[in-house]
Amino acid sequence: MPLLRFIPEATNINFVGARYFAFAIDGLLLLVSIVSIAWQGFNLGIDFKGGVLIEVKAAQVINIGKMRTDIISLGYGDPVVQTYGGTGGCDKPAGSCAMIRVLPHQASAGQDQNKLDQQVVSAIKAKLGPGFTTLKQDVVGAAVSQDLLNAGIKATLIAIVLIAIYVAVRFEWQYGIGAAVATGHDVLVTAGLFSVFHLEFGLTSVAALLTLAGYSINDTVVVFDRIRENRRKYKRMKLAELINLSTNQMVTRTILTSAATAVSILPLYFFGGPALTDFSGPILFGIVVGTFSSIYVAAALLLYLPAPAGAVGGPPEPAKA
Repeated sequence: MPLLRFIPEATNINFVGARYFAFAIDGLLLLVSIVSIAWQGFNLGIDFKGGVLIEVKAAQVINIGKMRTDIISLGYGDPVVQTYGGTGGCDKPAGSCAMIRVLPHQASAGQDQNKLDQQVVSAIKAKLGPGFTTLKQDVVGAAVSQDLLNAGIKATLIAIVLIAIYVAVRFEWQYGIGAAVATGHDVLVTAGLFSVFHLEFGLTSVAALLTLAGYSINDTVVVFDRIRENRRKYKRMKLAELINLSTNQMVTRTILTSAATAVSILPLYFFGGPALTDFSGPILFGIVVGTFSSIYVAAALLLYLPAPAGAVGGPPEPAKA
């Protein structure tokens, strides 16, 4: 027996009875997210707004922190600076090539945006000095950025639909609807986080949302699998009681899994720098939301759908004192 146990192995929580309170919290989160997205939208990053991209090569390993600080001093906001390897001798030595992405100031009336972009390129080259060779310079236009944004939205929606189809085939169609709603809910609320706090939204943010969708459905499928297993064991148990039993059996596993995942993400959030913070912060928030939806949203939705085959329907009975 473990010397220290934070969560009991067996719980007897009336999750179904508390579903209205959970739905109220959930509805508030969804309302805030939807209003914020509709009212102020997203703080789109370079990937989705366009910008200047420069690839440079040095004779030695590049100090990314210093390079980033130097570019920030030019007054172009929060640049994306990262090393890469592969072609162009970038592996000699490793870390001697860097990609720089900067969002220029937007041209005002009467100004030429292309001229402003070229000024950015010239300013960065001058700041880096003669020790760097320019391998590539490009300007990501608004049309390309809009295509990337549309592709990111499509990828997220397709992922949710395919997850729902998989769960519907793996279990039954009622479970597929529950999985789609729960996963979509997690993605939407986490997207709302970007909007509410005006966090930069770019391709990394889309990757965070897709990662969250995969994580969320894992917990949901585990709960669904236990519900299906218990249906075979307790054929005459009402669905509400079955959901309570199954969720109580899995709640310890769900919470410990979420806690372990969060612990592995925390170093990225605190020590990973701005780029990784924008990725890990929403993931941490999404873990909390995903755990909540796995326990309260996904399974509880089964009560409002036609009872799955072999399940005994009917409204949940009041909790006993």
